[in-house]
Amino acid sequence: MSQYTSHNNQDFSVNIGQYFSRGWEIFKQYPLGFIGYLITVFLISIFLTFLPILIEQLQGIATIASWANVVLNPIFYAGFDIVALQIAKNRPIDFSDFFRGFNQFLQIFLVHLISNILIVIGCWLLIIPGIYLAVAYQFSSLFVIEKKLSFWSALEASRKLITKQWFSFLLFGIALFLLNVAGVLALGIGMFVTFPLTLCIVVAAFEDIVGLNKG
Repeated sequence: MSQYTSHNNQDFSVNIGQYFSRGWEIFKQYPLGFIGYLITVFLISIFLTFLPILIEQLQGIATIASWANVVLNPIFYAGFDIVALQIAKNRPIDFSDFFRGFNQFLQIFLVHLISNILIVIGCWLLIIPGIYLAVAYQFSSLFVIEKKLSFWSALEASRKLITKQWFSFLLFGIALFLLNVAGVLALGIGMFVTFPLTLCIVVAAFEDIVGLNKG
């Protein structure tokens, strides 16, 4: 049964500065964990990319490795959300918590797959629908992870909620994009901070607007 009810956020405002501040508070409670996990995911992705070259004699390994990256990346990225949510709720954390996305493997994978498909289709339809959905689905993964919604219910919950303040969320997304541009400009190394920080900031927004489970 869904733990999410929409009556708590009928009227809300998007406080970008507050979310950046709160996101930083979440990140700095476990910076080495976030950075270490990003490096781990990065190394796994590189390994899967170059595995076919290392094992040339195994036919079909390139296809398998490529699909493994596609399937596993959403689950790995969910790990940042899971740990950020734990920190936001003042719960103890362990590095193994980053891998708890596998407990919700199917729904996390589907919410990423379907959202990306719909965004691409939207971009084919004069681009604007794709931009609308890209903004509107910002909370979809968190609705799956935190509120235990199915992938489609999560997509719709995120879309309906964010549509109420869509232009504010567009500015929020632009601010997050510029944060990561700054990370790239810092010789690329800054991305190891700005990428997990971005996800912590989104969790901070979700915490304020939707609320987190108490149990």
